[in-house]
Amino acid sequence: MRSGAKVAVVGGVFVLVAGGIGYGAYSVLGSDGGGDASVASRNATPEVKTGPPSAEEIAQASKGFFDAWAAGDAAGAALLTNNETGAEPVLASYGEDAHIGRVNITPGPAVGTKVPYTVKATVSYDGKSKPLSYASELTVVRGLTTGKALVDWAPSVVHPQLTEGATLRTGESSTPTIEAVDRNGAVLTKEKYPSLGPILDTLREKYGESAGGSAGIETWIEPADEAQPDINLLTLAKGKPGKVQTTLDAGAQAAAERAVKKYAQASVVAVKPSTGAIRAVANNPATGFNAALQGKQAPGSTLKIMTAAMLLEKGLVTANGAAECPKEARYYTRTIHNLDKFSLPDGSTFTQSFARSCNTAFIKLIDDVDDDSALAKEARDVFGIGLDWKTGVVTTDGSVPEEVEGEAAAQYIGQGTVQMNALNMASITATAMTGTFHQPIIVPKSLDNRQLAQASRSLSPSVTQQLKTMMRATAAWGTGAKAMATVGGDKGAKTGSAEVDGQETSNSWFTGFSNDLAAAAVVQTGGHGGDAAGPVVAEVLRAGG
Repeated sequence: MRSGAKVAVVGGVFVLVAGGIGYGAYSVLGSDGGGDASVASRNATPEVKTGPPSAEEIAQASKGFFDAWAAGDAAGAALLTNNETGAEPVLASYGEDAHIGRVNITPGPAVGTKVPYTVKATVSYDGKSKPLSYASELTVVRGLTTGKALVDWAPSVVHPQLTEGATLRTGESSTPTIEAVDRNGAVLTKEKYPSLGPILDTLREKYGESAGGSAGIETWIEPADEAQPDINLLTLAKGKPGKVQTTLDAGAQAAAERAVKKYAQASVVAVKPSTGAIRAVANNPATGFNAALQGKQAPGSTLKIMTAAMLLEKGLVTANGAAECPKEARYYTRTIHNLDKFSLPDGSTFTQSFARSCNTAFIKLIDDVDDDSALAKEARDVFGIGLDWKTGVVTTDGSVPEEVEGEAAAQYIGQGTVQMNALNMASITATAMTGTFHQPIIVPKSLDNRQLAQASRSLSPSVTQQLKTMMRATAAWGTGAKAMATVGGDKGAKTGSAEVDGQETSNSWFTGFSNDLAAAAVVQTGGHGGDAAGPVVAEVLRAGG
């Protein structure tokens, strides 16, 4: 029995009481109705309900949980979950460590077994108080052994950003606050630019003390992983912020935030090719995992920029030279075809195959490369993919593993084991434009004198010019023409559609440049690259930066 529970005998029954609330009872005394009835009563096995909880059970279970939680009865609320041991300390810390009180919970209509709700509460600490409000949801399930309707426990029940092992706290902040500014001195806040929330938290964690600020009083989530930054939820008393310069551009960032909101799951990054300065980073949803910088997915045909660079460097093709584009091509056990199995007429150029995103034109040349690991080497040595990027925040720096035979063929068109995110693809486009890899950065190197990653060689001026010619063709009359129609300046693009196992619609990828700005985007289940990700990139490029 859990410590603190009380047992009382009331009218011939034991009643388990926690926090003053009775939760169950069972008969222990004989019945006046006779011995047989008494024996039958003692030996009867209570019926355990099965199947999904009913609407009435869902309403009762959630209400009981909300009432106990709002009353500050952590033990009582935990008893109404399917994980009392895990739930009680988290619920207790809500008041004890986070100092959150006056809790009012308003449930919305249940959707199946899920119950959405809003929480309005007050945080009070050291004579200071502020309101705290947020929305979350819980799921009601049937207990495996009892058959009772119970709240399916997860830390996110208490707060949507709370994860396993993390703790809600209120007090003097662990690091001084910062005032992050863009390249022109405009202040960047997570309220105005929601996608920057994780980035600003990381910049504060890394540079708060050295920026010369002082700590304030806050409510925050302390992650279980010490390497991850605290997540600030509320500021009760501001400290003195230290100024942190970033490479971001407020105008490009605002455009990026608008663009990704048009899709349920989308990410975009913009980079200045001549320097590697990151101008914008945006995700929808904006909270939680930073997919734009840390995602790992197959990028589809946008990777043909890198494959084309390798083929051009090896002298196997030229932009204006002929390149065969049949309906399908086979390499070892892997047969690859073009979208809708289209083909191009004999004598078509490599630029035409690139602009129309002909898969087979690339696959047909693998035999001539005579080195299945050549693309992996190109990725590392020229484009800086897989090196240890030190941008100033946490990033995943792309991966093109060395593969053989059919898996190597899949890599040529951005499938198989290739892993990229929007930052990686924006950087690849930037390198194609200038011929030289400039490691992306979000804070100046001078801030901490960190060592930036360097590729071992650059592309020749001839290869660079041919890559730009092919990307310009894609934006002018190829698969990227519609999306890039409203973008001005010297412009180029590459589309991509990445197939994902178990997913009916492919992910939409697009990367492009305009003058000295490159951007890349991915829209989950967005279909063709030009249809969804293309307009996202175009909106950011139009904003400049």
